[in-house]
Amino acid sequence: MEYFFNFDKMSYLTGHRPSCCVLCMVRDGSDQVQRLVVAQTESWIVSLNLYPYNPGHILVFPKRHVMDLRHLSKDERAEGDALTMVCLDTLDSTHHPAGYNLGWNMGGVAGASIEHLHQHIIPRYPREIGIAELMAGRRLLVEDPAKTLEILREAIQPRLADLVR
Repeated sequence: MEYFFNFDKMSYLTGHRPSCCVLCMVRDGSDQVQRLVVAQTESWIVSLNLYPYNPGHILVFPKRHVMDLRHLSKDERAEGDALTMVCLDTLDSTHHPAGYNLGWNMGGVAGASIEHLHQHIIPRYPREIGIAELMAGRRLLVEDPAKTLEILREAIQPRLADLVR
């Protein structure tokens, strides 16, 4: 089944936003934000992206509110790097992408609409752009995000054993 998803992030950017950090609200379990958490470790959270570019597009972010990668402790960085590898292995087994884009968002001019350090992991697939995207300014998602969340939650748990202390 295919879904059209209106990728109108502009309303998100210009509309009502919580007065505090959205990712901290996700961390704290606030009912004021949509919580799409796939998994957590001691210091990190893995969440689906609310505005996914592709099925399996996830965010990896530290629980501690920091805005710069260089402000992470060595232990936080090591755990985050290990978690990134777990996420890649999980996505390989669940979504079988042909490649990935990985990127940290630090600062508004770098595209960080959320002022909390976060890494995007975007699975990439051959021939992923369609006519609907070109003509209508919409993304065509081939997997319901609720199904993506269910698949990733189940698949990531066995891989987290070494990261959970």
